[in-house]
Amino acid sequence: MTITKTQNGSNLLVAVEGRLDTVTAPQFEEEMVPALNGVTSLTLDFSQVEYISSAGLRALLLLRTTLASGDMKVIHANELVQEVFAVTGFKKIIAIE
Repeated sequence: MTITKTQNGSNLLVAVEGRLDTVTAPQFEEEMVPALNGVTSLTLDFSQVEYISSAGLRALLLLRTTLASGDMKVIHANELVQEVFAVTGFKKIIAIE
């Protein structure tokens, strides 16, 4: 998995590439939680995410909780990832575009 972060003031854009699963979710959390310091708007570009598991969903929940009152959204998720978000109810928790 590759994570590319681009920060503009308090806005953080993160492009994720690969799978977000049991193996990669800990790395994702380790890189992302400290990066949220001072961030009020987080955009996760999932255009290159092939798959997300329950461990990946848990990592997204951790980010949502850590960000607290800030904005968080996922953009460009593929059909499979969109389906996982829909079935699990994540579309009610995180903005999916």
